[in-house]
Amino acid sequence: MRSLLLLFIIMPILEMWLLITVGREIGALPTIGLVLLTAVVGLALLRRQGLSTVMRAQRKMEAGELPAREMAEGIFLAVGGALLLTPGFITDALGFACLIPGLRQLLLGRILRHVTVVRGPGYPPGKRGGRERDRDVIEGDYKREDHKDG
Repeated sequence: MRSLLLLFIIMPILEMWLLITVGREIGALPTIGLVLLTAVVGLALLRRQGLSTVMRAQRKMEAGELPAREMAEGIFLAVGGALLLTPGFITDALGFACLIPGLRQLLLGRILRHVTVVRGPGYPPGKRGGRERDRDVIEGDYKREDHKDG
């Protein structure tokens, strides 16, 4: 928790320092233009990668597979998009790392090595990795009765 607090304190200071340094070298307006350009390019990349990930997840669900990797990619894409919309060059670099497929796959591979995916009871059985389960079906009728006091 402490390291997260330090990150939220140190990161804006580093971003301001870098923006001021770049602004001093190339000017204020070109620096603002670069920040806006990275946001626009990042949003376009986010849209393209996001649609691709959603389509892959839908295909896997239709095949009865758990789209665990696509769900993790979706989280990465959301974080990357948020970082790209945050003004600054450091956050832009981290955001692009989340959005560029090769880098994202590398980061996901390292993280997903430590994750175990377990199917829940509501997931359809019989598909890759699923278990066939005996399901008890209880048939019956019900009738709602409202009791009035008095």
